[in-house]
Amino acid sequence: MRRDLVLSMMGPSQEELAAFLPQLESVTRRAGDIAMSYFRPGQRTSAKVSYKGGGSPVTEADFAVDRFLYDEMARLAPEAAWLSEETVDTAERLSRERLIVLDPIDGTHAFTRGDDRWSVSIALVAKGRPVAGVIHAPALGETYVGGRGLGAFLNGARLFAPQRAEIAGASFVAPRAMQERLAASPQGFVMAPRTPSLALRLADIASGRHDVVVAGPNARDWDIAAADILLAEAGARLSEPEGVALTYNRVSLARDMLIAAPTSLFDESLALARDVSKGK
Repeated sequence: MRRDLVLSMMGPSQEELAAFLPQLESVTRRAGDIAMSYFRPGQRTSAKVSYKGGGSPVTEADFAVDRFLYDEMARLAPEAAWLSEETVDTAERLSRERLIVLDPIDGTHAFTRGDDRWSVSIALVAKGRPVAGVIHAPALGETYVGGRGLGAFLNGARLFAPQRAEIAGASFVAPRAMQERLAASPQGFVMAPRTPSLALRLADIASGRHDVVVAGPNARDWDIAAADILLAEAGARLSEPEGVALTYNRVSLARDMLIAAPTSLFDESLALARDVSKGK
């Protein structure tokens, strides 16, 4: 067995994660190259587009990235089960301690119309929590990488989410239904544009571009797992309204409302999001 490529069954130790993470980044970048071969900045994609039952688009680029990463992760983490937006889910993964969680193209709507705010998002989950993650946005030239105990990085630069002392004046990204109420608040929140890729939207908290992100219900684990480890390593938190750390590899993949913020603002942001969502 090639220990430089394969995680042991007992780990992952910090040493193993440190060896694994650059390889995960490398294959994710290569996956991004595949997607870019179909991407046309400012124009409709060259990829064939079809539609799922709910009306959301999926392209041949999504499937090509999915197949490539399935093969690569079978080599890098053969003990891990597989969960991808573009692969039929099975209950087999529930019996495994390790899980690869993937969105081949997060923000497919944006991808199809030539908007560069999409990403390849992949994470390794161990015992219910993400321990390594990469969010690669090739059209933006941005790659986020995070590993448990190893830190979070954007294009190689270490990330530390800014720890504001107070929530007043914070930059918010929120669903349309909440924006008017937040904008009218006497605390003077700044409403920021919504990035199509949820993974990138959450990563913006780690990089300090925004202070708080609230996402409406029905996100799926593949949208958020990589961002979760990035946020944790950058000094931020992500949760549903209960305010506890998210667990992964559950039967249900659907999420409730999500709140992300630096640790200094998290409790206040969580309470505010709860109140606004209830119309208070």
